[in-house]
Amino acid sequence: MLLAGCGDPGSAVDEPPPQAAALEGAPQDNAIAGPVRGGATLAAVRRRGYLLCGVNQGLLGFAYADNRGRWRGFDADFCRATAAAVLGDAAAVRFVPTSSIDRLSMLQSGQVDVLWRNTSATFTRDAALEFPAVNYYDGQGFMVRRNAGVKRLADLDGARICIQTGSTNELNLTDWFRNAGLRYEPVVFDTEDKARVAYAREQCDAYTADISNLASSRVAMDDPGDHVILPEVISKEPLGPVVRQGDDQWGDIVRWTLNAMILGEEFGLTSVNVEAQRDTSRNPEVRRLLGVEGAYGPMIGLRQDWAVQVIRQVGNYAEVFDRNLGSSTPLKLPRGLNALWSAEPGGLLYATPVR
Repeated sequence: MLLAGCGDPGSAVDEPPPQAAALEGAPQDNAIAGPVRGGATLAAVRRRGYLLCGVNQGLLGFAYADNRGRWRGFDADFCRATAAAVLGDAAAVRFVPTSSIDRLSMLQSGQVDVLWRNTSATFTRDAALEFPAVNYYDGQGFMVRRNAGVKRLADLDGARICIQTGSTNELNLTDWFRNAGLRYEPVVFDTEDKARVAYAREQCDAYTADISNLASSRVAMDDPGDHVILPEVISKEPLGPVVRQGDDQWGDIVRWTLNAMILGEEFGLTSVNVEAQRDTSRNPEVRRLLGVEGAYGPMIGLRQDWAVQVIRQVGNYAEVFDRNLGSSTPLKLPRGLNALWSAEPGGLLYATPVR
């Protein structure tokens, strides 16, 4: 399905390009210089010539294949941004659909280089894998039929609730009802699509998932206006990329790909003006980020212009959010917690400084 407003950068295609160019060095700033730590993942991606990026099997707005087989969405764009940082080409990515059950094992086994797949960071997951950053702050909610008369969660006492297994949502659901002293009947499915379809067929009274997931699911309904998302949120769901432990360099690269996009929004660097800003900006941090001063990219194994390529080819955080999730898209999600820390009112997005 191809929907206007949920696209990706026009310059990106899904076919892998020729082998990426070798790392370009740059003079080191003695005050900040450090050794480049050799990482197995970076070497493998460069040797292969493209990034293997684990994504959702199909979640409108975040990662889905349109009717031409082209991957689109918020997370899909972060896959492209990572490829732009590492290989200088946002098209140098192959998308690997993963389910909630197999996504982490596929990462651990090396079938993907990174997960950009609406995955919540938790204690147990972080003990086994590495969560370098958060690219979307979410929370678990509930969707019900407008005519059901349900106004708050307590009204769901004894209800049948559709849920996807293998997710934090399943555990949160149990915790919340247990703590509230209420009963529910879980109706469990192995994919988000199956849970949504079951809810649409009235096999359950409510569907619970991350609120972003519910917004996506509601748009996919035949009658979106007949469904409402309850205002209560029962959990914190910090969603972000996941990498294997033991390769600090790769974790740094993924973290700083996101940081570059957040800083791009903060400093007004866009896909349209970033090259001009590289040549004209007098802001010291902008000059460091864009590789004009210092040699920050080579510290983590990247080229001097890595951040320029990320922002030019994919965009800053606001561009990616607006293109896939914002008010001009079917999801119409507000920035909310995902606004910059400096916005009014402020959000939680805060990138560490380039220094």
